[in-house]
Amino acid sequence: MNSATHIAIVDDYEDIRDLVGQYLRQHGYHVTTCENALSLRQLLEVQPPDLVILDVMMPGEDGLTLCRHLRTHTEIPVIFLSAMTEDLDVILGLELGADDYLAKPFNPRELLARIKAILRRVQRPVEAPAAPVTESIQFGQWTFNRKLRELVGADGISTPLSASEFKLLCVFVDHPEQVLTRDELLEQVAGRQQDYFDRSIDNQVSRLRKKIEADPRQPRHIKTHWGGGYSFSLLDCSS
Repeated sequence: MNSATHIAIVDDYEDIRDLVGQYLRQHGYHVTTCENALSLRQLLEVQPPDLVILDVMMPGEDGLTLCRHLRTHTEIPVIFLSAMTEDLDVILGLELGADDYLAKPFNPRELLARIKAILRRVQRPVEAPAAPVTESIQFGQWTFNRKLRELVGADGISTPLSASEFKLLCVFVDHPEQVLTRDELLEQVAGRQQDYFDRSIDNQVSRLRKKIEADPRQPRHIKTHWGGGYSFSLLDCSS
């Protein structure tokens, strides 16, 4: 599987690009190195990678801005590499949609392990959810039809959902007003238990909120329960 997996390394330091690239090639990956954000954007047009290893601090367009672009327009997983290791820096990177965050200097074996963990998750075949009793359900201004895999607003316009967003919304509408832990959500969406570094559920919840909430900063449907997880309300109310 590795021989067909394309990884892009985006870092303005040539030594890091070369060392990481050589290490990953030795483990069977196809690697493209990019010296800046523009180089990666050009690569996306001709040969999109399966995963991006991204430096945070770069001249010109920085890694945080580039990650936001990737998360808005693609489903490509991102691992940040950075010498910025303060908690707020890590949290910001994860909130922008990064799948993992590794501090410089780092052990290449740890980077490889994290790459493999992320690729196992995203390359797992998506299984269709069990047929629901009710194919169409309404919440707030939205009508969600699982059979057609459609989320339609009050204006009649369909909002596209990624495979992970679709499965996550299915879990939520099946368990309204019930607090679900991150472990439970990850198990039902991805079919496995969460590990310490896996923040993919938080990222997926954030992306889904941006699509269904009028104001994602004050969600009315997907509520956060600090220390507990998330719950879903079919009613469009703030209480």
